[in-house]
Amino acid sequence: MSERSTLRLIILGVLVVSLLGTLVARLFFLQVMSEDTYRAAAQSNTVREIVHPAVRGLILDQAGRPMVSNRTSLVVTIDRPTLQRAKDGGIHVIERLAKALQIPASQISDRLKTCGAEGAKPPPICWNGSPYQPIPIINDVRAATALEIMENRTEFPGVTARLDAIRTYPSPFAVNAAHILGYLGPVTEQQLEKQGDSREFDRLRRTDVVGRSGLESEYDTVLRGTPAVTTLAVDTGGAVTGTLDEKPAVPGSYLVTSLDAKLQSVVEKQLADAVQRARDQGYPGDSGAAVVIDVRNGHVLAMASYPTYDPKIWVGGVSKKQFQALMDSDSLSSNAIQGLFAPGSTYKVISTAAAGKEGFDLYGQYRCPNQIKLGSQTFRNFESAAYGRISLSRALEVSCNTVFYGIADKFWIRGGGPDSTKDSPDPIAEVARMFGLGSYTGIDLPGESAGRVSSRLFKGANWEAKKEVWCQNAVEGYPETRKTDPALADYFTALDKENCADGFRWREGDALNAAIGQGDTAVTPLQLAMVYAAIANGGTVYEPQIVKAIMGPDGKVVKEVSPKVKSKVKVPRATMNFLQASLPGVTTDGSGETPFIGFPLDRIPVASKTGSAQVTGNKVSTSWFASYAPADKPRYAIVMMVTQGGTGSKTSGPSVRNIYEALFGVHGSNIDPASSVLVSGAPLKALPNVAPDGTPETPEGSSSGVQSTRPQASR
Repeated sequence: MSERSTLRLIILGVLVVSLLGTLVARLFFLQVMSEDTYRAAAQSNTVREIVHPAVRGLILDQAGRPMVSNRTSLVVTIDRPTLQRAKDGGIHVIERLAKALQIPASQISDRLKTCGAEGAKPPPICWNGSPYQPIPIINDVRAATALEIMENRTEFPGVTARLDAIRTYPSPFAVNAAHILGYLGPVTEQQLEKQGDSREFDRLRRTDVVGRSGLESEYDTVLRGTPAVTTLAVDTGGAVTGTLDEKPAVPGSYLVTSLDAKLQSVVEKQLADAVQRARDQGYPGDSGAAVVIDVRNGHVLAMASYPTYDPKIWVGGVSKKQFQALMDSDSLSSNAIQGLFAPGSTYKVISTAAAGKEGFDLYGQYRCPNQIKLGSQTFRNFESAAYGRISLSRALEVSCNTVFYGIADKFWIRGGGPDSTKDSPDPIAEVARMFGLGSYTGIDLPGESAGRVSSRLFKGANWEAKKEVWCQNAVEGYPETRKTDPALADYFTALDKENCADGFRWREGDALNAAIGQGDTAVTPLQLAMVYAAIANGGTVYEPQIVKAIMGPDGKVVKEVSPKVKSKVKVPRATMNFLQASLPGVTTDGSGETPFIGFPLDRIPVASKTGSAQVTGNKVSTSWFASYAPADKPRYAIVMMVTQGGTGSKTSGPSVRNIYEALFGVHGSNIDPASSVLVSGAPLKALPNVAPDGTPETPEGSSSGVQSTRPQASR
């Protein structure tokens, strides 16, 4: 044998041994190392589950009134295996059932098809659950129809009727609260993927509906409870051979909120009235928000956003047309916690607190000309009013811009003026962050916005994020805009050249605009409400909270939620005292006086600050009215805003007054605490009682005339 042949045999032998070694290793891995994995997979092929969701927990207001509840619905279901055993595959049964239910037979056939199968329509029309459990076909069947089907079982094999729990909104006092309560929707692929390969019996399944916004989303696991799960043994032919396990459903827990349904209804109406008031003055008045806070603990007593929507629209699934209408109306997002708006003059309390912290004489005299010129820019008072030399307290009352421009200019010069760096002091921004602006409030609702605080830091960070685009636009010169409007293109190009070169600089104009709540500063109405609540209580910034307790359906308290302190405003006590002493003057002798003429301010003093925040373009200013009362013993903070609403005094102010009248039982000059919208005239400390059958018991005088039912879990 030649040397070459010998070498070939050796190579071939090595290759054979290598392949055999690989095969043996693979067999060892499959049979030994992966034994548990494949045993589990094999077992899952012989096990099937039948799942019935638990009855979802109720959402109650502070008095125990159900704001989200459940009702019973007669649901017709079909057992698909039984139907498929018929000679014609169940065609005649479907036709007879369609006639009895007065619906198209195709509607039933579409519902019976497994999602993903050929010809199946998308969820929720197709069936995404186990083939071994009855498939719901239609809800809210008439009792007579259900009885007819059940009495003729031979004509309807595999068809049955059962009682299911359906989400409902009792709307006590015609309350809406859609942005707070939220809605339910089908579980998403992302949620299913997030739980991985979990085999826990209470895991999410494709047939589940979950909270998609509001409290329904934030507390979904609490409200959902745990489902009833029956585990069946199935042979290779798909036939059920036995029951391996049965776990009963555990109903979801109740949420007891700090909301008061009657007050919420008043706030919603007053917000809608404020929007209409803006329109009556000739302004667009296109959106708004209102918030009522208990300043002693951060509880949200009421919160409304305009425009809104009917939460019932989501029950049973929303159509594409309905969803598009919601999107077109901008009603899905909450202006109260997600909308960002320039706060305007309501922000001057921040600038005042910064002045006190930095040693300015709070009781000194300040110049209030109608305008000041700094560099090439002229900065004016609103409506160009001039008041001469006035106190800082008077500057708050009449909302003199130029006084605060002067304070901000001194801060800017102290910080180095044009030579300042990102590390230079920025007192107004520092105090704003103390009050919680520029960060999440921590409210127990999903999707809130953090807002922005105009500052050196923000200016630098914004430049880093946008400089590439600015510099590119400066070179290209907006060619598309130039085709139709060369002058506008030149303006944009010049602006971007400036921003590209030194858009990171904290200019004098930036500092002055920031002092009066303009420029880059943007807040949510909830954030501003927490600012005024902190002033009212002496400097404690609470995390606003809506849920104050979780209760089991048996009425036992699962958890009480204690007030949470987010931060303390570290300014001299004298500064906080100054603000508390000055703000009532806005209502008696300043820009907030007009809407409170005739209100008994001698007995219920109201601290306030108006705002008319300017916006870019040709849009009308945003109307703000921020307040708390009683000013001498603070309990409630109320903030309302209307976009493109004009002045705070004329548009938002009257509605804020009406809310205070409802809270304190004010009728003209008379005060009757017994006629307050709140039970016993104040937020309730005690939790509502829940009867053994799960029905909330509302205190005397708090009934809305809406009864709540607690359906039993399906079996």
